[in-house]
Amino acid sequence: MDNKTKNPWCVLVLLGIILLWAGCGTTATVPATQITEQKPPADPGEGLSLDDDRAIADYNEAIRRNPNDAEAYNNRGVTYKNKGDYDQAIADDNQAIRINPDYAEAYCNRGVAYRNKGDYDRAIADYNEAIRLNPNLAEAYNNRGIAYKDTGNYDRAIADYTQALRINLNDVEAYYNRGNAYSDKKDYDRAIADYTQALRINPNLAEAYTNRGNAYKDTRDYDRAIADYNQALRINPDYALAYYNRGSVYNAKKDYDRAIADYTQALRINPNLAVAYNGRGFAYGNTRDYTRARADFTEALRLNPNDTVARDNLEILRKRGY
Repeated sequence: MDNKTKNPWCVLVLLGIILLWAGCGTTATVPATQITEQKPPADPGEGLSLDDDRAIADYNEAIRRNPNDAEAYNNRGVTYKNKGDYDQAIADDNQAIRINPDYAEAYCNRGVAYRNKGDYDRAIADYNEAIRLNPNLAEAYNNRGIAYKDTGNYDRAIADYTQALRINLNDVEAYYNRGNAYSDKKDYDRAIADYTQALRINPNLAEAYTNRGNAYKDTRDYDRAIADYNQALRINPDYALAYYNRGSVYNAKKDYDRAIADYTQALRINPNLAVAYNGRGFAYGNTRDYTRARADFTEALRLNPNDTVARDNLEILRKRGY
């Protein structure tokens, strides 16, 4: 019996090197931060449905009292955007613009809603108009940069983030987002520099620690990567992506027990994180626990039927009798 037959997982490990780093071994980058101009109050972000409902009720009353209150329409649109109701957000922004055609923030906010719907051409057109109306609106440059990055135009994205920083040297989101664009271009030194600057401004930005950790991981500086994921988890102990990414680094270091522990914790927090099943399956395979590896690859494929990494590894296990 040859060595390949004695240790079928050698084949799976090779597949992991070629493919799994594209699915489970790669780190998961936290998306760009999108700025929405809302006066008042500040954009509260996602997931505040009860507060959002109360805010909408308040804006409804403001509009009832003054149907020409463009700011109330704008702010209600931001709140609908927070709830994921992008069509209603766009409708409110449209009304704000009808009342005040020079309302740069409303164009910027409508661009955010279009971007969230995947309509990048309209999003960029709205950001362009916002910038024409107010060339010093840093948020419009930041958000247009996100749209350019989403469409793979990293150089234009970087130019927009840089312009936002010319307007506001302490724009933490622009440093963070430019770091993401540099990372996508594999310019890891510049990415790390931008994440570091973002963290100087906001030391509690867990996402910046996570993405800087990813950049360190991609340059094989595994110890620094782990230190950054540790810090992200100190800030947010329920941060599934930080556990997942740290597990990926432990996989790269062949510390499979720690990798399994981190993937397991990520899955406790987010049971639908398919890449964590893939990563844990890879680690189980390297500890020759093929039964658990098969179970994890099967679950990854159930959650993501287009996961070719999980499918190929399951096929290898099948051919080897596991």
